[in-house]
Amino acid sequence: MAILMTAVFATAVLVEVIDVDGIPHYIDISTHSLNKFGEELCGDKVEIIKGIKRTIVVLADGLGSGVKANILATLTSKIMITMLEQGAELKETIDTITNTLPICNIRKIGYSTFSILDIDDCLNARIIEYDNPPAFIIREGKLLSPEKTLIRSGEKNVWITEFKLRLDDEITLCSDGVIHAGVGVMLNHGWEWEHVANFIADQQIGSADKLSRRLLETCNRLYDGKPGDDTTVVTMRVRKPEIAQILTGPPDQKSKDAITIKNFMNQSGVKIVCGGTAANIISRELGREIVTDIEYIDPFIPPTAKIKGIDLVTEGVLTLKMTLNKLQAINNCCEEPIFNKKDGVTKLLKLLIENSTHIHFWVGRAINPAHQNPDFPKDLSIKINIIREIEKELKKMGKFVQIFYTD
Repeated sequence: MAILMTAVFATAVLVEVIDVDGIPHYIDISTHSLNKFGEELCGDKVEIIKGIKRTIVVLADGLGSGVKANILATLTSKIMITMLEQGAELKETIDTITNTLPICNIRKIGYSTFSILDIDDCLNARIIEYDNPPAFIIREGKLLSPEKTLIRSGEKNVWITEFKLRLDDEITLCSDGVIHAGVGVMLNHGWEWEHVANFIADQQIGSADKLSRRLLETCNRLYDGKPGDDTTVVTMRVRKPEIAQILTGPPDQKSKDAITIKNFMNQSGVKIVCGGTAANIISRELGREIVTDIEYIDPFIPPTAKIKGIDLVTEGVLTLKMTLNKLQAINNCCEEPIFNKKDGVTKLLKLLIENSTHIHFWVGRAINPAHQNPDFPKDLSIKINIIREIEKELKKMGKFVQIFYTD
């Protein structure tokens, strides 16, 4: 069930390379939220600070819902992540929050609960939790339960978990809207913690973004599209780098074709060519035939082709523009990513969203008269502007994107 009728907000972050024992690792983080039905603001707030030396994630859940909860959660998350980033001790940070936000006189609980995930450059992880659902830690498809330590801050109990991360480990933080999903609608007692843990462990997904989306979609179904509480998911996955190299457009001078193709083919990662002219240059310089793919024809999407050694060959401007539209719809939560089709746009989206952490665009700035007034400056090229917009959307998904001009 798509989550099209509920306010949803999503961000993703992919931290810089962490080199452990000579092997590069990436911290892939994604967060998605559902607002309580009828509310314009989410009462949960996520703050993320990323860097080579340290990654910090704070998930705060404000009491109640709407504006008040949003303010409380925002205050909590901002204070905590700022203090931790600037080197404050954990106990001092927690005491500041627990002393700043009093206990509700009616419900006898804190005005904001929180979870913190802190990862250093050696993949040492620390999870700090106050009244949020316990974190879900998955290793090799099984739930991991490291020992927890209790510290007291005033009258409040705060739990700390410390352990060493490994490649492919997953950590999921959530607000209580997740474990309450379905209460009084499809389930008597909600989607209890153990059931959520089993669900996450059963998912064989390499992307943090895809896992968080799937978890939130399930919550929304259990709420029957009308969430009874703000619901937020933060997923973290340790993964290897996956690079996509995309060549589009010819250099402004033909004399640069050979060196451009040589440099492009020498790069590691998936090779993608967008555009007939770029495909012809590849074919000529490598001495390899272009074969148009006629196995699948969509009347609205330009056909793809095949060149030996290239993973995907598509048309240029139209395919890129359709890809941009899809990325915008996905990021605005108007559409869920579906990759079961065989057209060029779907194949390109799958490579960008699911199979890449880094995307490198190799952009030639020769003007195509069919797409652009040749009297306009190169920076006003339709294709270049589309690629810059694609860059923005991919960065929202946590991708590292770089644009290299081949002239």
